[in-house]
Amino acid sequence: MFANARHLSNDSYKLAFDILEKCHVGVTPGIDFGANGEGYLRFSYANSMENITEGLNRIESFVNNP
Repeated sequence: MFANARHLSNDSYKLAFDILEKCHVGVTPGIDFGANGEGYLRFSYANSMENITEGLNRIESFVNNP
């Protein structure tokens, strides 16, 4: 899934690493898919519903408490 994250940061690479460091959730920066992907994050949903829910809860906490 490709999600627009420009409201959080203009640097998808830095944002992806902030999420990894603070939430322990791996996402892919949109810039890895070319210049037009900047400002987006790629999420994989190839996991259990339990793990997806936990990851989304962690990201929600990150977004609500920067």
